Amino acid sequence: MESPRKFIVGGNWKCNGTVASVSKLVDELNAAVEANPEDFKSVQAIVAPSFVHIPIVMQRINPLIKVAAQDLHFGHCGAYTGEVSADQLKDLGVEWVIIGHSERRAGTASNYGVMAFESPERVQWKVSYALSRGMKVIICCGETLHERKAEVSIDICKTQLWPVVRAIHSAEEWKRIVIAYEPVWAIGTGVSASKADAEVVHAGIRSWLAKEVSKEVASNVRIQYGGSVSPKNCMDLAQATDIDGFLVGGASLFAESFASIISAGAKFGRNES
Repeated sequence: MESPRKFIVGGNWKCNGTVASVSKLVDELNAAVEANPEDFKSVQAIVAPSFVHIPIVMQRINPLIKVAAQDLHFGHCGAYTGEVSADQLKDLGVEWVIIGHSERRAGTASNYGVMAFESPERVQWKVSYALSRGMKVIICCGETLHERKAEVSIDICKTQLWPVVRAIHSAEEWKRIVIAYEPVWAIGTGVSASKADAEVVHAGIRSWLAKEVSKEVASNVRIQYGGSVSPKNCMDLAQATDIDGFLVGGASLFAESFASIISAGAKFGRNES
């Protein structure tokens, strides 16, 4: 198990790539690890390719970079057409999964044809099952621009996280949890939250966890920031007291950019021993 609050950078590749482009990206990432191995040793690096590319990445990626799935089914294998179970991911050797990404929580009517596709309760089912299978989980939460303007960002995060908090029953399970605060208005827009604004929400989530779970869990759980993270803004964001890493979207599709963000985490991020 990684030490508490070790800086963690995840790259969410979303629905992108071909066999050729993914193989090229992995080769470039491997070269980045070889060029700066200490950065990748001090920062926990994770990439999340699409389901169809996971086996390719697993076979080729440097072991200092772990592989995550972008989602999973909330139950056993069975007659669930189009789903992928935690058991199948574990069988491939996948240790990590991202659950509750904003693109699956908000805007789902246009993106998936189903309203409230990823409710807080559905996220909780997935987290519970992933934990029961020994997986490590990145749980996403975040507010829309309308909610931000209404100054209810922390309340929205609490609402989204509360079913999950109730379902995690031990300190050992909390060690396998990472929270990713990703303001919906900053996802893929090029507009990032400021260091001060992000820190307010991160600190608010941590304070809430101290009350609802325990001070120990609140102190140890890692909270990432996600939302147009780039080589330009990562150095400033990494220095915030309660930002323990990044969940990177578009910039993670370019090895040089992703490696730069890793290096910023190694240099400026909080890495406790």
